[in-house]
Amino acid sequence: MRISTYGPDAPDAAHGIAVAAVEAGSATRLGVGAAWVSVAPGARSDAHQHDETETWVFISGTGELTVDAEHHPVSASTVAQFEPFETHSVENTGETDLLFVSFYWRDGERAVRAANDPGHRRFGARPLFVFSSAPTPNGDLHLGHLSGPYFGADVFVRYQRMIGAEAWHITGSDDYQNYVVAAARREGREPAETAAHYSAEILATLKLMDIDVHQYTATSRDAAYPAALRAFFSRLTASGTVAPREGSALFAADTGEYLYESGVTGRCPTCGSEAGGNVCEACLEPNVCTDLIEPRSPACDVPPREGAVTRYTLPLHELGNDITAHHRLGRVPAAVKELAERLSRRERLDIPVTHPAEWGVAPAESDVPGQVIWSWLDYAFSILYGIGALGRDLGRDWDADAPDADWKIVHFLGSDGSFFHPMFIPALYRLAHPRWNPDIDYNINEFYLLEDSKFSTSRGHAIWGKDVLNPHTVDSIRCYLALTRPEGRRTGFAPAAYETFVRDTLVGTWQEWLNDLGDRVRKRYDGTAPEAGTWTPEHMAFLARLEARRSALTGSLGQDGFSLNRAAEILDGIVEDVTTFVRLQAPSADVATCKDEARTAVALELAAARLLATCGAPVMPRFANRLSAALGGPPPTRWPDSVALVPAGTPVDLTGQVFFGVPTAWERAPERPPSPLLPWFGRLVRDLLRLPDDEPVHDKSLVLLGMESLQAIALQYRLTEQVGADVSIEDLLGARTVAELSALIAEGLDPDVVAAHAEVQG
Repeated sequence: MRISTYGPDAPDAAHGIAVAAVEAGSATRLGVGAAWVSVAPGARSDAHQHDETETWVFISGTGELTVDAEHHPVSASTVAQFEPFETHSVENTGETDLLFVSFYWRDGERAVRAANDPGHRRFGARPLFVFSSAPTPNGDLHLGHLSGPYFGADVFVRYQRMIGAEAWHITGSDDYQNYVVAAARREGREPAETAAHYSAEILATLKLMDIDVHQYTATSRDAAYPAALRAFFSRLTASGTVAPREGSALFAADTGEYLYESGVTGRCPTCGSEAGGNVCEACLEPNVCTDLIEPRSPACDVPPREGAVTRYTLPLHELGNDITAHHRLGRVPAAVKELAERLSRRERLDIPVTHPAEWGVAPAESDVPGQVIWSWLDYAFSILYGIGALGRDLGRDWDADAPDADWKIVHFLGSDGSFFHPMFIPALYRLAHPRWNPDIDYNINEFYLLEDSKFSTSRGHAIWGKDVLNPHTVDSIRCYLALTRPEGRRTGFAPAAYETFVRDTLVGTWQEWLNDLGDRVRKRYDGTAPEAGTWTPEHMAFLARLEARRSALTGSLGQDGFSLNRAAEILDGIVEDVTTFVRLQAPSADVATCKDEARTAVALELAAARLLATCGAPVMPRFANRLSAALGGPPPTRWPDSVALVPAGTPVDLTGQVFFGVPTAWERAPERPPSPLLPWFGRLVRDLLRLPDDEPVHDKSLVLLGMESLQAIALQYRLTEQVGADVSIEDLLGARTVAELSALIAEGLDPDVVAAHAEVQG
């Protein structure tokens, strides 16, 4: 016999509370791990999860247990057991220590079952609000945009609904972005008009992509939104943490205009890469504009001047522990945690949350006249507002001012939002709603390129959604984007590769197999699904292979391992498996003594087609509906629990069905040919910057190549002298690449001058 008695004198700290291990000998005798745990009044343990099964036996005190966002009161004599991977924490709500003993042990089979349960983390038992990052209405959407958050969120919600979850896709237009003002200036209209125009265009493009949006909020056109945003901002100021503070800022040297976001660029103070105001897309770290190296304004040839301004400011460094705790609750990529750790090394990280501007919502507070609430704080609230608006439409009691602990939020975003979404926004929620612990998963994609180069409107290097999306192409585009979208690395869209994929894979393999299957069913079984007959070992192995594909698809579309790359590969794998199976079964298909085996083989092919339709529904809904109808079934609405045969006697109409069309003349906006001035202009740039003759310059801006203001003036003079071109410093030091600038220069020149200089090799 061994006895262990709790002694509070020297406990260890674990998960934010006091833990004292049961003596080793006693634990060995028990056969499980064991520990005494004490939680002081008002203290709360860190939320955590693990592969062990764990049982807590409460000895004294009172508290509240939280398990996957579900709350339970606990007190002396309460016993609670946690399944593997359930996220749990406990808070002491009483006036004396909350004491319990923990018993824990590993059960491999139980852990695997829990990991494979699509409803674990209480998915399906609480509302799922799935957000795709709100697009800025300063332009329409191209395939680079569509491949990321919007497509990912759509597939995620479709799958969750098929397994019975209450899931909604919520987005909108981020109207009060500073970038809308820049677009309005370029186009000669008001920001409100620009936002309204592009917001409508964006929503139309999403519909063309078959992306279902259940709540779309255009913030500048919702009459109730400004007052609601002001109320949220007042919650932040009431916390005392968000307050007016004087800090340095940048101003245009000529007009004195306050510069931030699109109004200023420079090199990142952390990694040295070219960066815009407020965030670097290379290292993903935020900046406050004044810390940019060699800052410049595209609207002014003279470098900005630095001054002081009082703005409402969030000292984010004070909330580091809250951000770390938040990252323990949901699915947070390792890269985000590494970024958070990097930022935690800064002594201070003061983020201005109001800015001197006219476009936006002014706070109710009068401390900073002439300022508006920053668009990223605005966006943080728009998420809650979208949930409330959806609730009103559905008759549910979801309130933006009182977020519920049971809400499960899932974010889909691009990597450039890796600071704002998982760090800045949760910090705001902690201040505005201190008792709410938002449970958020983050699904982040990298940048999607077009043929290894950035999308560019000015030189026609873009494929716009409206140019290519129609009922005949949407499934093939969705499938190819699923296969190639940038998950964890940068990838790209290559028109030639897409055409080959459609021609050889979707049409030449998928459709050809389905048509051939239809011909065989029509000829041998009068166009109806046959009853399975004799089963061979090969048949059973193929059924097991299909089941493995179904299980793998369940994992790749589920909340823990969501990956459209893997899902698309597995869908194609189903067809690869079945075409191999057909080839191996073909020799005996017409042998009289094997007719019962042949019936089984065709029944299994039809089962594979049915599995392709059902499991392909989240990725390619139109294809799934057409294929399901051709197999005599309704549109797929429920995820299959197993591979199922098509009932014998069901009419099958696969012969001659066209599910995908071979692309002809590629339906995209033609890319402009390189400017004939590009070789000459490229050599001019290299000469001026003293770069090697073989230095690649065509796809880089002059600023990225290292050009400064005085060099730009020299280049401007040479252009005037040699070809008579009048190019502004703003254009030369803007975002255009050397290739784009050469096209701009050529547009205003006499064709003979262009022809003369086109002969110069770069």
